[in-house]
Amino acid sequence: MRLLLDTHIYIWAVMDSVKLTKAARQLIVDADEVFVSSASIWEASIKVGLGKLDADVNRLVSEIEGSGFIELPVRATHAARVRDLPEIHRDPFDRILVAQAMSEPLRLITADAHLAAYSELVVTV
Repeated sequence: MRLLLDTHIYIWAVMDSVKLTKAARQLIVDADEVFVSSASIWEASIKVGLGKLDADVNRLVSEIEGSGFIELPVRATHAARVRDLPEIHRDPFDRILVAQAMSEPLRLITADAHLAAYSELVVTV
């Protein structure tokens, strides 16, 4: 299975947070490939700058490779796919992650139950 981690799931994995469920941990361990979107780093950078997130963005960047994950850049095809998504969720970062998952295809692992309405590719943990 090929996974795309949403921003929270990735941060929780890096921080070894108790918020990361056993089910999520097992999905990550069992996956053939695990991707982290550059959009997640962008989102974290913005939230750190606004004081809404306490994280070391440089560590988040280095831990992509350090964890054996693969960086997924935001491509033009991903951005264009957002246009076709229904207005289920308004957060632009969540929408681009859904579009990436649908385009590649990848299973998007998230704690946000609202995103499951987009596709069977979204797995809520």
